[in-house]
Amino acid sequence: MFLIAGPCAIENREIVMQTAETLRSLCYDLGITLYFKSSFDKANRTSASARGIGMDEGLKILEEVKSAFDLPIVTDVHESWQCAPVAEVADVLQIPAFLSRQTDLLQAAAKTERIVNVKKGQFMAPWDMKGAIEKIEQVQPAAAREGKVWLTERGSSFGYGRLVVDMTSLVEMRRFGCPVVFDATHSVQQPSSQAGITGGNRMMVPYLMRAALAVGVDGLFIETHPDPDRAISDAANQVKLSDMRALLEQALKIDATVN
Repeated sequence: MFLIAGPCAIENREIVMQTAETLRSLCYDLGITLYFKSSFDKANRTSASARGIGMDEGLKILEEVKSAFDLPIVTDVHESWQCAPVAEVADVLQIPAFLSRQTDLLQAAAKTERIVNVKKGQFMAPWDMKGAIEKIEQVQPAAAREGKVWLTERGSSFGYGRLVVDMTSLVEMRRFGCPVVFDATHSVQQPSSQAGITGGNRMMVPYLMRAALAVGVDGLFIETHPDPDRAISDAANQVKLSDMRALLEQALKIDATVN
């Protein structure tokens, strides 16, 4: 089991460096492979809320994390032209859920020869993700088999302001032969539930995480922050950094049992 974790959005250097240092130490103790994730821009917001620090400054901070803590980096790309410069720092280019069918973006990410983590759209069936893999493999043949494509489940739309996780989608996507990741924090979002701002319920993160691990996944995606309620993005569903050890200890026990 590997872990993708970090603050949702890059707010400032201090929060990112503190979180990276804590996660690196924790994952070293527990024997977990860590990919540090944070976004320089949260472009898919319902309202005109804070988006992050921007690409230039954000990549500088992520490069510092990579150098200081020897961690592989995951970050979002929203437009095709971003892929090449972001790939100079990031080891994994993440395609946001709302953009998971964007052919030009998927193929621009594939051209960098970095790993491409595609988050399944809230509006997509798990078997539809085969199309995303095929688009990537038009540029990088056998990318799925070689582990160069990851698929991440983050819940599906269920009426207004709710998501639901169909655990059978994890099984369906693993049939494509590429690593499958469960996003435990975005799955507890309540989109646009607070006057256009996304809410959520972080109390439910451990329950969904345990269910996904019991079904079988290759990795976990967990956004975490030293003080989540003050975070500029996804405040309601990020896990408090001080709670991560207990959460990951649970995860390891279930993963060991299943595997």
